[in-house]
Formats: sequence, structure tokens, C-alpha cells
Amino acid sequence: MKKILFTLLVCLQSIAYSQEVDNTATDFEATTVNGTKINLSDFKGKVILLDFWASWCGPCRKENPNVVEAYNKYKKSKFQTGKGFEVISISLDRNEIDWKKAIETDGLIWKQHVLDKGGQIARNYGVTSIPTGFLIDGSGKIVASGQSLRGLGLHVEIDKLLK
Repeated sequence: MKKILFTLLVCLQSIAYSQEVDNTATDFEATTVNGTKINLSDFKGKVILLDFWASWCGPCRKENPNVVEAYNKYKKSKFQTGKGFEVISISLDRNEIDWKKAIETDGLIWKQHVLDKGGQIARNYGVTSIPTGFLIDGSGKIVASGQSLRGLGLHVEIDKLLK
């Protein structure tokens, strides 16, 4: 029940902060699972998938193999506005042990895993449900978001950015 209430709270608080396609992505600072501080702006020049998820979210866990496949397929690609592809996983988990276990169990091999403890990043991006994602080009512009980035759609949207 607490998880549902937390998700609803994130949803209600996020409406005013929605990030939309064609807008510049809002920068943020976060600490990775390994304790490293990162900023979204650190990855400028690469295509980035911001992937909002949680270990307790069944649809998120079912989508994770697709995100892993996309990461492996595109991580060294050359794009129209950048070189390389990175995933930044932003978890809405409240239990760090479950979060870390899900990263390992699902084989999420990239390094950028952050826990959005207070939900601020989710609010800034107007996240209303998970899984959801934002595809950001090398110049920092959001080029796709939401349901269009699930399943095969993720690959279709990334392919549009290839050189």
C-alpha cells in the first residue's frame, strides 16, 4: 500500500514539471549505486535513455531485457548529434536492498543506476507512471518519451537518431 501511495504522490506532484519532446532535458545531480555523483550534463554528446523504474514494478521488470538489448546494440553507435548511447536508470524504490538485487538479477550492466529517494527527478520529468523513459539526443534535447520507448518502439526511436 505504501508503494502505491508513494507512486500516486509522485504522480500528483509531477504534473506541473512535465518534460516534453523538443524541450531541453532538465539537468540533475544524483548518486549512483556505487556512490559516484553524476549529472545528466556529464553525458552531453551521447544519446541517453532516462529509464524510470522500480524493482517492485512488474511491467518495469518485464521491460528491462529490452533496455539491456538496446544498450548492448547501441552503446558504441554514432548518431547524428552524438557518439555512443548510455542508459541512466532512475529507480523509485524505497528499499535499497531490493533495488540492488533487481539490478543484478535483471543484468542491468550499465553503470548509471540512481535511486530517486525523494522523487525529485521524477517530479522534474513529470513521471506519472512507470516504466517510462525519455530519449535525449546528443545536444540534450528530448526526442521521444513515454510509451513510444517501450518494446520495439525503443529501438525504432533510437534508430531515427543514427548517422
